[in-house]
Formats: sequence, C-alpha cells, structure tokens
Amino acid sequence: MSSNVLNRGSARFNLSRFGELGLLAVLVVLFLVFTFSSKYFFTPKNLSNVLGQISITMIAAVGLSLLLICGEVDISIGSLQAVAALPLVLVMNATGSFWLGVLPALAVGGMIGVINGLLVTRLKINSLIVTLGMYYLLRGFVYFATGKVPISDQSGKDFFFMVGNGKLFRFLPYTAILMIVIVVVFMYVLRHTTYGRRLYAVGGNPEVARAVGISPERLKLSAFILCSLLSSVSAILLASRLSSANHMAGQGFEFQVVAAIVLGGVSLAGGVGNLLGALIGVLIFGLIQNGLGLMGVGTQYQLVITGAIIILAVAIDELKKRHA
Repeated sequence: MSSNVLNRGSARFNLSRFGELGLLAVLVVLFLVFTFSSKYFFTPKNLSNVLGQISITMIAAVGLSLLLICGEVDISIGSLQAVAALPLVLVMNATGSFWLGVLPALAVGGMIGVINGLLVTRLKINSLIVTLGMYYLLRGFVYFATGKVPISDQSGKDFFFMVGNGKLFRFLPYTAILMIVIVVVFMYVLRHTTYGRRLYAVGGNPEVARAVGISPERLKLSAFILCSLLSSVSAILLASRLSSANHMAGQGFEFQVVAAIVLGGVSLAGGVGNLLGALIGVLIFGLIQNGLGLMGVGTQYQLVITGAIIILAVAIDELKKRHA
C-alpha cells in the first residue's frame, strides 16, 4: 500500500504529459500571434523583460504549487510580497547592507508560513479562510506602516538594484537565473525524494497517507513555510525592481499565480501537478499580459481577459477531476 501511495504522483505526472503538450502548443501560438501583432514583441529587450517579469511570478508559484499538491492553498502571498519588502528596505536604509535586510524579510515570510500552517493543521481551519484573513490583515498592516506612501531605498547600493534589474550578457536577467535554479531544485525534490512523493500522497488521500506512517500535519506545515519563504524571495526581487517597499506591491498577485499554475495542471483538489506544467502556465500568463500591453489593449480589457483565464483554468481543473 505504501508504495502505491508514494508513487501516485509519478503516475499522474506521466498522465499529464498530454496536457503539457497542449499547453506548449498554446504557448507557441501565442508567441507567433504577438510576434506578428507587434513589432516590439520579438526583440531582445522585450523578451528579456518578459523573463524578468515571469521570474518573480514563477518563484512564488513554486511554493504555492507545493502547497496545492499537498491539498492546501495560500491566497495571502500577494500581501506578503508587500509586507516582506518593509524590513528589507528599512534595515537596508539603516545599515547599508542588503544581506542584513534579506534576513528579516525571509524571517517575516517564515513566521507568516508558520502561523498559517499551525492555524490549518492544529486548529483545523480551512486554508482558504485562514489565508483570506491573513491577506486582509497583512495588507492593512502595510497601509498602516507606510501611510500608503512607498518607502524608497536610501542605501544607495548598486547591488540592490542589480539583484532585480541586472542581466547576464545584457539579456538574461539574474532573476531568471535564480528562478531556473529554484525550479530545477524543486522539480528534483518532487520527482526524486521521499518528501516530494509524500506531498503527492497527502494531497491525494491524507487518511491513506496517515495509515502508512506519513504525518499530513507536518507535511502541510512545511509546505506552508516553503510557500511563504519563496513568496518572500519574490518580494525581495520585486522590491529591487521597484527600488522601494511599495504598499501597492502584490495586489492581485495571488490570483494570477493560482490561475497560472492551475492552468498548468496543478489541481486545486491536491495530489496532481508538476512544476514543468506550472512553468508553462506562468509563461502563457506572462506572454498574454506582455503581448496585450504592447498591442495597446486597454486595462479594462486586460482585466476581462485575465478573469476569463482564471475561470477557464478552474473549469479545466474541475473537468480533470470529473474524468480522473
């Protein structure tokens, strides 16, 4: 029984290949459409900008994918992006050290992950409700702490700017390099470690997983912490790009991330999905946003299209569950 439960994720990974090929086809079609629709799309500068933009999304998407796979969700990650940037910039301004600022930023993320995880695993509160409450609590705190005024970087450190805006060979963003490393590491974790297989097992059937000696509570708590830590990493990169801690940072971010990774095949029901599909989903979302902007499509229409993608992603996920 133990072997069947732990290998469930691998079987579903193989079954998802057809869906990934379809997503790749969609990605190619979008790429061609935007290439012929805007002369600015297929340029080194724009493609580099797209990579930089999707890197921040994908780093947070890795953490949220882990959480969805084990059967939980966190919609507070957008507000956490704004909160984690506060200690980063404040400590940098006080000490002039980027690395001293990173430590409290990550610590805040870890603490929020622990709180969310304990409320879900110990008090048995639904994760959607817990993180919805945290979403409002953190956003309100940011408004209060900043007075709704961005806190600019006063340290004058070029390194801080380069973290989020620098490019290798003037094309490949450093954020994209970090994204690739994180994705590869966690793809290995999900596919080739006991921890990864247990995440799938807990998401697929927590009671069966418990029966074979797996603690769903510990797994879920660890996933909440990883999700918040990776969201804090994305917050650091975003703050670098903006050169400030902005109270508006991350608004709507959580829904974009959820839509992208669900579109990529990570199920809201848990136990299904992989990071390759999530990456393709994030790329599709990023290309659509960038391409529509270059084509001069109004913000109102972009919001309508974004909403339609979210509904489509959830509908596809529901159809997959019915035919599973």
